[in-house]
Amino acid sequence: VAGADIKEMAPMTSYEGHRFAIKGQHVMMAMEKMKKPVIGAVNGFALGGGLELALGCDFVYASTKARLGFPEVTLGITPGFGGTQNLARLIGKSRANELIFTGRMITADKALAWGIVNELFPPEELLAKTQETAAAIAAAGPLGVSYAKDAIANGLNMTKEDGFRYEASLFGV
Repeated sequence: VAGADIKEMAPMTSYEGHRFAIKGQHVMMAMEKMKKPVIGAVNGFALGGGLELALGCDFVYASTKARLGFPEVTLGITPGFGGTQNLARLIGKSRANELIFTGRMITADKALAWGIVNELFPPEELLAKTQETAAAIAAAGPLGVSYAKDAIANGLNMTKEDGFRYEASLFGV
């Protein structure tokens, strides 16, 4: 996914741009709050909104030919669908700053090294490998997977001790 259609966005007013970004952020938040895991598979470009979509997934696999980046600054705008927030939380402020401020694309190897993607596969194997993982998750207990996803996502916003208590409450259920 190469992101939004810039020609479509160009005539938007500030208010319309804000509303557009909020809609995109709602999609990312809905993915995060889903009870079931969302797995991304990048087999080409994940640029701008495409990378934001990948970052909204619980984890991402990529092909060795994948290229990822946030070119928005080269167009005089900024990521608007949660990219600045999700990327910095995933890979740290410094690397997020570098990727977003430069507008450069990174290779699949660098995305793996930085922790943006979990694993790389040859392009012809990506979909099958992603489906294998999805099948393994589907074969697990659905409540256990759902509660684990909840504990991880919510626990990151708590102290470690509060996260432990939250995990124990879900375990008890």
